[in-house]
Amino acid sequence: MTAKRVTLKRVYEPPARSDGTRVLVDRLWPRGLSKDRAAVDQWLRDLAPSDNLRKWFHANRQAWTVFRKRYLKELARPESAQALDELYRLANRRKKLTLLFASKDEEQNNAAVLKDLLEGMRKPPTGSGPGGVRAVRDRQAKKMPR
Repeated sequence: MTAKRVTLKRVYEPPARSDGTRVLVDRLWPRGLSKDRAAVDQWLRDLAPSDNLRKWFHANRQAWTVFRKRYLKELARPESAQALDELYRLANRRKKLTLLFASKDEEQNNAAVLKDLLEGMRKPPTGSGPGGVRAVRDRQAKKMPR
């Protein structure tokens, strides 16, 4: 995945042809924005940080590194697996991908972390790429009684 094919954009900005596939990665629908105006192709709400993590980060904006680490751990959980697989599938198409977010902070938000993942940044030991997510699911399936 090349950096030019994955971009970030506030969902409140007008859509452009150059956006390619537009994917909203927030848990809540953006306040005051109609679905037509948002022009979202896909809404992957299960990729958003948990409410607790989102609220914690809102109160601790200076703790970007800690937020990022906690968010990556959340992405490694089975609840995020299907949405993460879908994001990787969309990213592997030849079409440009735009990750949409509502945050006013355009540098430090969950979409920026997802973009880093898609661009192959180094992941935490648990892994949050497709292989890492599958490995976590497999480990948990082995623990379940048959």
